[in-house]
Parts: sequence; structure tokens; C-alpha cells
Amino acid sequence: MLFLKALFMQFQVRAHAALALLLLAVVFSASVAGEVIEQVLVKVNGEIFTKTDLEERQVQALRQMGQQLDPKTDPSDAQLRKMLDQVTPQLMVNVVDEMLLVQRGRELGYKMGDDQFKSVLESIKKDNKIDSEEQFQAALKQENMTLSDLRRNLERTMIIQRVQQNEVIGKIGVDDEEARKYYDEHKSEFAKPQTITLREIFINVPTDGANINVGVDEQARARADDIRKRALAGESFEKLAADLSDAPSRTNAGLIGPLSLSDLSPDLRTLIGAMKVGDVTEVLRSQKGYQLLKLESMTQAEVVPFEQARDEISNRVFTDKRKQEFDKYLEKLRTEAIIEWKNAELKRAYEIGLEQVKSGAAQALSSQ
Repeated sequence: MLFLKALFMQFQVRAHAALALLLLAVVFSASVAGEVIEQVLVKVNGEIFTKTDLEERQVQALRQMGQQLDPKTDPSDAQLRKMLDQVTPQLMVNVVDEMLLVQRGRELGYKMGDDQFKSVLESIKKDNKIDSEEQFQAALKQENMTLSDLRRNLERTMIIQRVQQNEVIGKIGVDDEEARKYYDEHKSEFAKPQTITLREIFINVPTDGANINVGVDEQARARADDIRKRALAGESFEKLAADLSDAPSRTNAGLIGPLSLSDLSPDLRTLIGAMKVGDVTEVLRSQKGYQLLKLESMTQAEVVPFEQARDEISNRVFTDKRKQEFDKYLEKLRTEAIIEWKNAELKRAYEIGLEQVKSGAAQALSSQ
């Protein structure tokens, strides 16, 4: 499977979930058997999708979901039906969309040239450390593919990418007005919280898990008091932490943070909020011992200025627009297409999948 993943990476694009799944479906689809007569389930502008095609896609979809069937036991019909009912609606939407995009690309004259195919093959071999033609043929055989299957799958993936780039992405832009509007509406998302950095010294109080030895506890408290006096007298808190602390942070001279002030407990937040940089707390009792904290640094909460956030804003707006425009483009292709269903159950699954897409409920099968 690593071989095919590398193959897919040759043409991977920054697409939303539906397109990403669609591209995966192209790459992972197995080769169609020779010229045999079999059941046609749907025709999309005259191009057929068969029962064999469906079964192959369903198996790959289940694998992408991590739904590997136990080879030792056959799943019950109910189990299998439940899994297929889960994957088939979105799968069929992706299948039809894939066919429409490839058909559109062919109308525009897109195809993979020999030089491009050879270049991709060399990249695949290099990425997979395939040094000989024998190794390459063995990898193809393991995936039940021929060189022709590989080229066909790569070409279909390339066509889909080029259609999206030239028909959708290439026509999208983000102007200052759109970016500013997004920033104003999502300003809270560009806020940096107030943060603090602390140094700690922790003195452990040994216990048997049930009782605390009063004498041992008093010794630990006296030790913590002495360390605090030494820190206030001018000794390096960092050196005291490194030499005397029982906490794991001693390896970093007691450094903790930076931490968001809002993530601290209310009591500690109140305590730290009243301190100035350089201040050391009184000796604090914790569950396992005594603790000293020094406020090392503090930053104030702020909102990142628009100009500093401009690139991130543009990326967010562009991503949103790309999804919206690509969805519109696919809807246009579907509306203009002649789709002839030969199986009522599969047609219903497709309609359910479309409803999921339109409601935003659809997920890429590979992420489930």
C-alpha cells in the first residue's frame, strides 16, 4: 500500500475532503477486468459503472475506514450491510463526480504525455527505493495492477487536478476588502492570551501512601523556608532549583512554561496575577510536598494586528472560497449530466450521499 500512497503523492493537491477522497478513489481503484459482459449500475454521460467497479470501490472504502474484515470469521450479513450502508452513499457521489471531472478534462484536451508519465514513474521508484525493473514489476503485481492500469489511474488523477486548478482555483482571488471583513468577524481567533513563564523549586515529603510523618513534613518545610530565604538574599533561583529541587524540572533549572494564565487554577491565577516579574512566592503546600514559584516573565494578552495576520487570513478565505466554488462547479456538472440509473437501490444511496454533501454531514471515508 505504501507504493500506491507514493503514487498518489505525485499528484496530491490542497483540496477539500470530497476532492481528496475522489482522488484517492482514482488511484486505489483496481483495474477493470477484460472485455466481459457484466451488470451495469449507472451510466454517466454514456460512461458505464458496473457491479464489479462498485464492489472494488466498496472494499477500498472499507479499508480506508480501517474496517478490515476478520479473515478468520465471515461477517454476518447484517454487519456487512451496515458497513456498506455507511460507505456507499458518499462513495457513489464521489464516483459520479470523478467521472464528470475526468469527462470534462478530456473535453478540454487534458492527457498525460509519455514524458510526464516517465517522470512520475522515476519519482515513484526513487521514493520507494526501487532500483530495478524486476522490483517495480513485483510491486505492481502485489497491487494487482499492470503498467497500463497505473498509467490510466495516474492520468485520471492528473486530469481531475488540472480541471480543479484551471476551472476553479485559477479563478479565485482574495482582495483586501474580503480579508479585512474576515478579520473583523473572526478577531477573537487572532487573539494571543496572556502567558507566564515560571521557575519552581519543589521539596518532596516522603510518605507511605497512607500517613504523613509529622517530623519528616516539618523538615521538608524548614528546608523550603531556608531555600526561599537564600533566594530572597540574592542567590540564583535557577541554581537553587538545579541543585536542590526534587521536581523533574530541575534539569531545566526549574523552568515551566510559557503557560496561558487562563489555564491555571483560580487560586494560582490570583496569586500569580498579583506578582511582578522576579517575585518569589511564599512556600506553598502541595499534595506531595512544598513548592516555591518565581515569576520569570509575563506577556500581555493582545490581538494580532491585521497586517501580521494577512497571510493566514488570505489562506483561510481562499480555502473557504475554493470549497464553495468547487462545490458549485460539481453541482453544475451534475445538473448538466445525463445520469441513467440501472439500479434503484444505488440511485437512492447516491441521493442520500448528495443530501449529506449539501448538509455538510459528509466525511472523507479515509478519515473515519
